[in-house]
Amino acid sequence: MVPPSEDSRTPLYVVSDLHGHREQFTAVLREAGLIDDDERWTGGGARLWCLGDFTDRGPDGVGVIELVMDLAKQAEETGGRVDALLGNHEILLLGAHRYGEEEVPGEDPPKQFTAWWVLNGGRDTDAERLTDEIVEWLSTRDAVRVEDGHLLMHTDAPTYLNYGGTADEINAKIRGVLASDDLAAWWDLFRQMTARRAFHGEGDQGVRTARAVLDALGGERIVHGHSTIPDQFGVDPSTIEGPRVYCEGLALAVDGGVYQGGPCLLVKLPYTEE
Repeated sequence: MVPPSEDSRTPLYVVSDLHGHREQFTAVLREAGLIDDDERWTGGGARLWCLGDFTDRGPDGVGVIELVMDLAKQAEETGGRVDALLGNHEILLLGAHRYGEEEVPGEDPPKQFTAWWVLNGGRDTDAERLTDEIVEWLSTRDAVRVEDGHLLMHTDAPTYLNYGGTADEINAKIRGVLASDDLAAWWDLFRQMTARRAFHGEGDQGVRTARAVLDALGGERIVHGHSTIPDQFGVDPSTIEGPRVYCEGLALAVDGGVYQGGPCLLVKLPYTEE
């Protein structure tokens, strides 16, 4: 079990799957009072967690990352925190950067990180602007995190448990993969992170899966991105006004599908559906 954060009395926000939509991101941060018109942190001691997928499918993925890295430094000065979890698109971007068109061992038909990055909306402008500092920062982010009874993760699936039985074990194992030269292990990590919709399931399977993940990693509710609300719940992106509670209250989906025309959802936790 991961203990709750020491600063649990401060406001807690999450946002996910920004996919290069920097303008939409800054707009919701301003509306919440977390940044000013100069994009400087004004959130004081508040906490903001980005749940992965900064890049691809949108115009300015690296710009989003640079903003989050800047805000992280500024928030630290005022007792706040801005941080991020790894998403599958981070693994894809880093893999394309590191391995390019090298074929993954043992895959038939052959697979390459660059080809899959392009297929999944990779932008040349992001690849060209990727710096060593950004690569290092992304490579050292956690994959899962417990904050105030919320289990924060990117992927709505139990595949994290293939890397350990606790959050600390999972985060350490995944950082180890990203520090290694094992292309096959990198590809398997990307594949594991693309699993989705495990908390829907048939009958009560989704509920059982969610409870197993919570029992192992801690928290009372899973908060995730990855599977967009339009795709999960079959709704028009333009009609989405907030996140969705589901799985008997055990899961909260916060990806509004910004690249599909949905909103960029900045969600303050705890969240109660109206």
